Amino acid sequence: MKRTDYISWDEYFMGVALLSAKRSKDPNTQVGACIINEDKRIIGTGYNGFPTGISDDEFPWDKTSRLIDSKYPYVVHAEVNAILNAVTSTKNATLYVTLFPCSDCTKLIIQSGIKEIVYISDNNNGKDDNIAAKRMLNHVGIKLRQFDLK
Repeated sequence: MKRTDYISWDEYFMGVALLSAKRSKDPNTQVGACIINEDKRIIGTGYNGFPTGISDDEFPWDKTSRLIDSKYPYVVHAEVNAILNAVTSTKNATLYVTLFPCSDCTKLIIQSGIKEIVYISDNNNGKDDNIAAKRMLNHVGIKLRQFDLK
């Protein structure tokens, strides 16, 4: 008789996204992403961090009011890294991500052909950028599902 206490596909793929987030060196926000194809195969993973060749010891991780002295102009988001790391087409794929995508990531998600986003946290819900992201995603029919960590 087979065991019955195995994890679901959602738990498995979100687990990969959560594990990927642990690679981030950001002291405030660690985000991970995992992209799967229609056959439930992982085709890309990513986490938020600086671009290749940019020293995470020399560039700022701060969240200051002055943009140039903060992390924001330098960090590549987890979703973008997962799409760039994908080993095959992301058309009709599902993105598992620990934090709901920003509007910039949303544009790339739409362009890459991803058809579903499964996310844990939506802590920017109601803010202008989040509203814009959801407006675009709803307009193109990308399915959104919030994952319950239990």
